[in-house]
Amino acid sequence: MSLMNTLRAPLVAALFAIATVSVAPITAHAQASAPEAAAASAPAADATASAPADAGVPVGVPAPTTSKETIDNPYGLSALWRDGGFIAKFNLIVMLIMSMGSWYIIFTKLWEQRKMMQAANGVGDGFWTAGSIKAGANTLEEGSAFRYIAESGLKASDHHEGTLVEQIDRHTWIAMSVSRAVENIQSRLSDGLAFLATVGSTAPFVGLFGTVWGIYGALTQIGVAGQASIDKVAGPVGEALIMTAIGLAVAVPAVMGYNWLVRRNKTVMEKVRAFSGDLHNVLLAGKR
Repeated sequence: MSLMNTLRAPLVAALFAIATVSVAPITAHAQASAPEAAAASAPAADATASAPADAGVPVGVPAPTTSKETIDNPYGLSALWRDGGFIAKFNLIVMLIMSMGSWYIIFTKLWEQRKMMQAANGVGDGFWTAGSIKAGANTLEEGSAFRYIAESGLKASDHHEGTLVEQIDRHTWIAMSVSRAVENIQSRLSDGLAFLATVGSTAPFVGLFGTVWGIYGALTQIGVAGQASIDKVAGPVGEALIMTAIGLAVAVPAVMGYNWLVRRNKTVMEKVRAFSGDLHNVLLAGKR
């Protein structure tokens, strides 16, 4: 028993030392790896906090792009010209000619009226300050309406005697010549207005004819197919509506242009008649 008691104390001490040595490296390793785990978790937390709402998209994978699909309109104006019949194309050509002619007349008449208004404003500065009618006529622009009236009055005054019209008194003959020149200018200003009036009154009916023809085509296709499906009706009805719209688009500018030009012609002709009246009185006074 004494031997066992003697060996027990050293044996317990040895076991305790072995256990202490084996546990110490594990504890040190755990303490050393704790800061690394904390440092690694910090960026992960920041990334989680700064991630956008759509963080479900994997990193590095591009976001899907949506492309808008374009579908060609099978019932547009190009389709009308491509698939339309002879009547539809003829209507389009007629309305195109009407529209081009209307805009050409509107712009040319506006330019002509503008030149005449400028000439009327320059009459007082050049013509009436000259020493004679001949000298005043030379100050006017070549081919202008006011120069034409002045030259007509001078011609009537110079060639009254010794001709067949000498039996007409000089006053009446000069008045007739000047009045005739004014009427010629008014007729020139009115050129093209009849075309605008014709387009404004007939273009809607030309478009309406295309509308009726398109509806007739729709009814024909329904009768052939035996059923009123939308694909049988959409094309002809769309053609009819396009024809109506084009007819109105041609007629409205023609009517508005006609009314505008007529009103401006009235203003120009007032200046022309005032000039002709003054010229008539000067010629009767014997001033040439």
